[in-house]
Amino acid sequence: MKKSSLVLVIAFLISACGATATEPPSIATVPPEALATPVCISPEPTDADIDRALTYTEDLFSGTDWERTYTVGGGRVSVTWSNGVEAAIAYLEAMIFPCTYEEPDLNNFFNAENWQVIFANYESYQSVAECKTDTGLRLYQFSAVDSGFTYNIKYWVENDTETRIIGMMIVFPAESTALMDEYSNNLFPELTSCK
Repeated sequence: MKKSSLVLVIAFLISACGATATEPPSIATVPPEALATPVCISPEPTDADIDRALTYTEDLFSGTDWERTYTVGGGRVSVTWSNGVEAAIAYLEAMIFPCTYEEPDLNNFFNAENWQVIFANYESYQSVAECKTDTGLRLYQFSAVDSGFTYNIKYWVENDTETRIIGMMIVFPAESTALMDEYSNNLFPELTSCK
């Protein structure tokens, strides 16, 4: 019995020598997207997101001339400060990208179509400049017209975490350049202007 088992094993090994083996694909041949599946988070803002948005500017817009409102939902926390005395607005969006983002994602997000949505309530708008720092902080500058008045607009985009960005916009009448520069310097001293 042992002899017949030994003969079968030897026969199996000899026949296997002539067979073509199929190897599983190596890691190098597997497409990268099949190797790593991003771990996505919920797009709904958390209490921490709300706190971050409400405290982001610290007390910069806390004077009696500024009124604050905010909304939560749709993958973002939006905070608006309006100043009727200065005819100015500050607007912050803490946006959630549930599956992370990279620079190309931001390039695709902040495009001509997105700006049309953002400036839909203005009679007209025009891009003036855009720039960014080595750390990825972006600044987009616009001029816009509303009710016959011209406004200067600065819109910063800051990488906040792997899944969150901060969009911060300030709008001031064109004649309030010095005041706008003061707020710009308080918000983002490393990038107050693209000039």
